Amino acid sequence: MSARRIPPRLTRKVRGFTLIEVLVAMFIMAIMATMAWQGVDGLVRARDGAQRSGEVALRLSTVLAQWEQDLAQIQQSSAAPGLKFDGASLRMTRRSPGGIQLVVWTLQGTTWYRWAAPPVTRIQDLQDWWIRSQQWAAIQGDALKMLEDVGSQQVYFYRGNSWSNAQSTGDYEAPPVQPPPQGASGPASAPVGGEQEALPTGVRLVLALPSGPVTRDLMVRPSL
Repeated sequence: MSARRIPPRLTRKVRGFTLIEVLVAMFIMAIMATMAWQGVDGLVRARDGAQRSGEVALRLSTVLAQWEQDLAQIQQSSAAPGLKFDGASLRMTRRSPGGIQLVVWTLQGTTWYRWAAPPVTRIQDLQDWWIRSQQWAAIQGDALKMLEDVGSQQVYFYRGNSWSNAQSTGDYEAPPVQPPPQGASGPASAPVGGEQEALPTGVRLVLALPSGPVTRDLMVRPSL
């Protein structure tokens, strides 16, 4: 009896992948996975960076709006200068629902702070707060951090027809004659520092921030 012949196609060996081919495929897949991860990581970083920039811009806008609001409410009085800059701190007296309020914007280190005294109706109280505000240690605990990473704070006053350093001497005027605030007691006292310097017609603020300098100009409209 003759042996059964097996068709040639059944005797062909099934060829698989060699080890080198598998390693090459794995290497290519690893490169593609790395490139995909870098792309995703780049998108996440870009999103986070845009979010941080948006938060910084919103914070800056809110802070400058408060600064402009304080200046817009300046109240010139016979008790203290309406606006004074000493190189580090900008002090102003402003109207508030409860009376007259002293506000200080000051740069300490690289942090910009805002401090506000409680509204007062007595002339002596306003003068006491003004004197106290000149000592940073006395008001630091109640000051609010407004901006960080501020390189410098520069303030200019618009007098006459030009901008000048806020620390330069301007025109002086006699303190305005006005009755004490409602509820005030005792006779009117002399303003802190004697004669008052006339208010400028405009204030320019320049802040040095990591993203670049920021400038704000505001017209001064004192309340009488």
